Amino acid sequence: MSPSRPTWVAGNWKMQGSLAGNAALVTALKAGLPKALKGEIVLCAPYPYLEQVARLLSGSEMTLGAQDVSAHAAGAFTGEVSAAMLADFGCRYVLVGHSERRQLHGEADPMVAEKFGAALQSGLRPVLCLGETLSEREAGQTEKVVIRQMEAVLALHGVAAFQNAILAYEPVWAIGTGRVAAPEEAEAVHRTLRERLAAEDNAIAAGLRIVYGGSVKADNAPSLFNQPNIDGGLIGGASLKAEDFLAICRAANF
Repeated sequence: MSPSRPTWVAGNWKMQGSLAGNAALVTALKAGLPKALKGEIVLCAPYPYLEQVARLLSGSEMTLGAQDVSAHAAGAFTGEVSAAMLADFGCRYVLVGHSERRQLHGEADPMVAEKFGAALQSGLRPVLCLGETLSEREAGQTEKVVIRQMEAVLALHGVAAFQNAILAYEPVWAIGTGRVAAPEEAEAVHRTLRERLAAEDNAIAAGLRIVYGGSVKADNAPSLFNQPNIDGGLIGGASLKAEDFLAICRAANF
């Protein structure tokens, strides 16, 4: 992990949580984290809980994020939530292109690229999720898939857009399965992504944070985070248990 790229760790609560559970979790995290963080911790809560979690985070160094955003700024899009609305609630980050959105809601690369741009336009920092399925990995297509997903954003917004973004490599086959990419395998994908961006702008590529997600736990976090191109994690289920999430943050040298 390069010291020039501050560590970034996010908890993605998915469609889980409750008012009481959120309060207990954030209170425990605030009590267990050091007063001055060496990097950034983001909590990505479901839409209904954004206001509550924003209040709970007050006075801490943790940051609020959302799990999805509309590609549209406003209009007749019932059920959608715009980037401006998220910013109103104090969100600073938003996930775009998470594999569950791609698979369950049919979000193709062009839609993800539009959401990326919508987030930037409202001052949010998009977290662009990239990752291959098991069949794609077994076919030797991992690099082809993640580069294609990233290049959809490059084509629409240019490399400068990545100055205010984060990449999250999440192999689909590792999300919620207990399986995790070997540190060297994850590092190879992160390095490939950074090298592709470096071909466009070396300085932006060098400063970009690329994090790993997919069954990250306290016991495998140190070996993952010690890789030179892995700058932290996007944590799913383990972020719902304070002690587990704190242990992962400690592995990231918070």
